[in-house]
Amino acid sequence: MPVYVALSNLTDEGSKTIKKNPERIKEVNKDIEAMGIKIIAQYALLGQYDFVTILEAPDNDSIVRMSVDIGSRGSVQLQTLPAMPIDQLIADIQ
Repeated sequence: MPVYVALSNLTDEGSKTIKKNPERIKEVNKDIEAMGIKIIAQYALLGQYDFVTILEAPDNDSIVRMSVDIGSRGSVQLQTLPAMPIDQLIADIQ
């Protein structure tokens, strides 16, 4: 299944929400998984982004639906990138 990297930043509203209820992060993850997208790993970051999430999804359309749904809630801004295994990249360029 294709792999994606989602970089996210909390909005002011999102920061307030997780300060009051940190478990909300895991609730959103359950929403994402209910869309047929598997969360492989997730990390909180210090720096330009607040979180990085590694996802597996059936296709780009699934990722678009997830990004629009989660983004429309107003608590987070997402940048989602398709990822390719290094071995696949090497095979493709040889």
